[in-house]
Amino acid sequence: MSELTPYLCVADARAAIDWYVDVLGAEVTFEPIVMDDGRVGHVELAVDGASWMMSDEFESAGVARPDPTRGNAVSLHLTVADVDAACARVVASGTALDRGPEDSPPAGRVAVFRDPFGHRWFLNQRL
Repeated sequence: MSELTPYLCVADARAAIDWYVDVLGAEVTFEPIVMDDGRVGHVELAVDGASWMMSDEFESAGVARPDPTRGNAVSLHLTVADVDAACARVVASGTALDRGPEDSPPAGRVAVFRDPFGHRWFLNQRL
């Protein structure tokens, strides 16, 4: 079976790790690899088995964070047990919701937000 794992780039991986752990309830599944210059070269996180990889920006490798002056080319879809609880943590962190939470049959209960690092998340709770 194939697997597709998003690899996110952020401007401050240490802050992003803390935010994803505190707000989304992520766990670090592969400890950060710290480069000689102090940047995080690689880390892996997961929420209930849904995993992603992440690093700081590396211009020399063509790895850049999302451009806040443009729309997102990719949205991350995360199924959670309780969209309303997840949204409450997102809002409490100072992050605004773009949509929801709302029931959207047949998808379920949904919400959308952009995290402080420029990535767009679509939260879904199956009804």
